[in-house]
Amino acid sequence: MAKQRPPQSRDKESPDPQTSAQTGAAAAPTTAVPPKHSTYREAVALYEQGLERLQQHDYRGAADRLEAVLKQFPEEKELHERVKLYLNVCRKQASAVATSPQTVEERLYASTLALNGGRYDEAISHLRLVRDEDPDNDHALYMLAVAHAQRGELAEAVAHVERAMAMNPENRALARTDPDLDPLRDDESFRAALDAPSMPRPDHQRPVRPRSAR
Repeated sequence: MAKQRPPQSRDKESPDPQTSAQTGAAAAPTTAVPPKHSTYREAVALYEQGLERLQQHDYRGAADRLEAVLKQFPEEKELHERVKLYLNVCRKQASAVATSPQTVEERLYASTLALNGGRYDEAISHLRLVRDEDPDNDHALYMLAVAHAQRGELAEAVAHVERAMAMNPENRALARTDPDLDPLRDDESFRAALDAPSMPRPDHQRPVRPRSAR
């Protein structure tokens, strides 16, 4: 019986393989799985926002969200493959629209991308083409006002926004709170135009300027 004691002593000192396996199996889910699961959900939510923007043809907004997935969730390597695929689509589409718009709507969209990116010269170039083709396009006139205001060209900005408000009363309501027109707030002509009575035109039903996420 005494000869059997040393093995029993070593058994007590050495970890039981079965117990170790069970302990390791129990520890894995509590240390690795929940954080990964939580991060994955957040990454997927942002990824889905990007896809939604892509379906709406908001290529810049989609690209911003997809790029955020890559930057904020570097550990989600499997998701990155899909993100990069759609990100390439966004970049190609945005580049195509921005560099060679052919129609009024395409030029307005390219102008919106340029304004949101701070490329005011590019926006003005597109918008002047729209104005030449469609002089009564209050949408283009309003965005021209924004572009000139952001460049500090206040006289041009006021002239364009006055005309845009005269053509469509919805532009007056938008101009009252639009932060892009803040450089004009101290201009007397601009304040007078805001306070002037609206002259609704029932035959003029253009939508208010779309705004992409910056």
